Amino acid sequence: MKIYVGNLSFSATEDVIKEAFAQFGTVITVNIIKDKFSGNSKGFAFVEMQDAQEAQRAIDALNNKDLMGRPLRVNEARPQEENRDRYPRSNGGSSDRSRGGFGGSSSSSNGGRSQGGYRRND
Repeated sequence: MKIYVGNLSFSATEDVIKEAFAQFGTVITVNIIKDKFSGNSKGFAFVEMQDAQEAQRAIDALNNKDLMGRPLRVNEARPQEENRDRYPRSNGGSSDRSRGGFGGSSSSSNGGRSQGGYRRND
């Protein structure tokens, strides 16, 4: 069973995590997720345990337990496809950047007057 471990200390190592989970059964893998550019931990990891019952005992025991000064968030990992559907990517649709940015408008679309704010009555 694959387990999500969140709210990790950024200095937590695979050995520290493995030691915490090994109390409950056989740990197959520990994978700390790291930023692909800096190589620094993103503060979460996945632990794979051999037996589902052992994994559930680890989840029950370690969720909200302090590890290296931070309360862990531990639960069964969701399938990767489910997470990808939550925030669909853009399909390369058009982006209208000719409008002046930050919600403003270009002067050609409103006769040279700015929108919002105060207007002088001459």
